Amino acid sequence: MIEMIIEQRRRDLGGSFEVGRVLPFAKQRMVGPFIFFDHIGPLDLAPGLDRSVDIRPHPHIGLATVTYLFAGEIMHRDSLGYEQVIRPQEVNWMTAGSGITHSERFERARVQGDHLHGIQAWVALPTELEEISPSFSHHSGVDLPKWSDAGVNGQLIAGSAYGLTAGTETHSPLFYAHLDMALGATAEIPSGYKERALYIATGAVEVDGTRYEAGRMLVLSSAASSVRALESSAVMVLGGEPVGQRFIYWNFVSSSKDRLVQAASDWKEGRMKLPDADDAEFTPLPDDPFPPSLSK
Repeated sequence: MIEMIIEQRRRDLGGSFEVGRVLPFAKQRMVGPFIFFDHIGPLDLAPGLDRSVDIRPHPHIGLATVTYLFAGEIMHRDSLGYEQVIRPQEVNWMTAGSGITHSERFERARVQGDHLHGIQAWVALPTELEEISPSFSHHSGVDLPKWSDAGVNGQLIAGSAYGLTAGTETHSPLFYAHLDMALGATAEIPSGYKERALYIATGAVEVDGTRYEAGRMLVLSSAASSVRALESSAVMVLGGEPVGQRFIYWNFVSSSKDRLVQAASDWKEGRMKLPDADDAEFTPLPDDPFPPSLSK
């Protein structure tokens, strides 16, 4: 029932701000269209936080970023002019398409401190939509349907599952949900999608009689149908239909290696617009060269 177990790897994004990187993984690059999955925190941020911890303006192409928080607050600003705070149980959905830049700053934490905990995922766009115009939307309330059943409090973040459909605009068949599970509660794992996984954000769960701890993604076979909480647990369930092979370099995703090279050149040469409300600094292109798989 479990095809693969992926353990988060700690990554420093700068300024000692660490995340748990789950996808991509060497032996499992994607789950459905999900090509990137970072576990943010949990992290206590002290008042007076240095700005070096912020995620400075940086670019994306060929994907949609999906930011969802369990706790804390992040300020989003992008090159389309959007400025939007995201809070717990809300979603910032940014479709990069042909290219967008944005920053993510911890402004509340700088003033009063904060406890930050959440997930950022990237969804690869279908080949025919990789170069669509960029867009941004914020979702809360009725856009993100909630339900409660026998110790499970669920919230649908995107797509269709559990007989519900979220208000977030998706570009290929997928589902993404947050399950808060009480000790002993059992939850259904959505079916009807070719690829599925669950990620244990907190607590511990049992699938097919085996215990799994927090910080692990379980890539599921078609036979997997339920998960049981062995402790109070927060679980993310996700999946969808594959969109085909994708290449990834830094913050860029594409079905074309040449497109990644072009995006890197555009950013390095300053051809991508910075957010109007946050254009005094930016994240430089990494010094490391393209991996051999992307080299010409």
